[in-house]
Amino acid sequence: MLLCFSLDIGWEPGHDRIMPRQARIDAPGALHHVMLRGINREKLFRVNGDYGEFLSRLGALFQKNKVRCLAWSLMPNHVHLLVQTGDISLSRVMQKLLTGYAGWFNRRHERAGRLYQNRFKSVLCDREQYLLELARYIHLNPLRAGLVRDMRALAGYPWCGHGVVLGKRQNEWQEVDLVLERFGKKISIARVKYEEFVAEGVKDGRRRDLVGGGLLRSAGGYVEYMNRRRRGEEIMSDERILGDSDFVNEALKRSESQETFRSRARRIWSQETVMKKAAQVAGVDEEHLIGNGKLPKQCKGRALACHWLVDVLGMRAVEAAVKLGITQSVVSRNVIRGRAIAGGERIKLPGA
Repeated sequence: MLLCFSLDIGWEPGHDRIMPRQARIDAPGALHHVMLRGINREKLFRVNGDYGEFLSRLGALFQKNKVRCLAWSLMPNHVHLLVQTGDISLSRVMQKLLTGYAGWFNRRHERAGRLYQNRFKSVLCDREQYLLELARYIHLNPLRAGLVRDMRALAGYPWCGHGVVLGKRQNEWQEVDLVLERFGKKISIARVKYEEFVAEGVKDGRRRDLVGGGLLRSAGGYVEYMNRRRRGEEIMSDERILGDSDFVNEALKRSESQETFRSRARRIWSQETVMKKAAQVAGVDEEHLIGNGKLPKQCKGRALACHWLVDVLGMRAVEAAVKLGITQSVVSRNVIRGRAIAGGERIKLPGA
């Protein structure tokens, strides 16, 4: 509704910027509302074993890549996740999860073709303003859809994180403390208050304002939108971001700064330059960076090469793996190690 309103009230160029859909915005520690739907609204999960397989893969990948999952719900034909990313980008983690599960699902059900409706959607969220609202919204999905009868049944629903927050079930990869700490220090009291908070959200129904759009879809956005227009201020909105105009503006600045840096880096440094510098710092020949050599100098040079290829030049981990003759998972681990080495020893590429 607010999106339509923004087009009907005499919008003038230069006042508001509604950004088109672009590359995902991500950074270590960023909070994302992730949404995924089956193609043509087909089921992603046909039997209980499908749900279990998806969660098993999700849990293993999230723990390995230090992704913190605060809320989740699996519905027959769609998925909602609230996650805080680690050092590995959300896109890379989700690509592994979704590719692996789609292959498994198609084999199990003797099926062929795409499983998902386009790529998954992720919305960068203002953590302080929206963490609890999103956790509640996501955990109420089964109740809104009629999969469970009431709040008591929701607590026992196995394909949703609500019961885990309440202590009804255990889930090693679900981050419970970040949610409960907002309701009090004593866990028993915090769980009672959390459950009351979730129950209060039942009356709100579906919340279209929690799927992105910055100020124009944020809570109280209408009033702030009008006030800022009257003051002649620029209003930022982006479907990749959920937060007020200032949060949207800051997120876009960080994203643009990162892209500008990578564009400049690709003009200055080639893959060959990066490999040569990594070998030089480690004190080995370039060919010794290729493969799984275990000598300390080889490991150091390979870690720096992975860090610079992926973080600086924007190379995909799978591409770096082919170049270095190692696996994608080894590249991911080396990226993290290379960051630590470069930062600790203050090693920079020439001209940086």
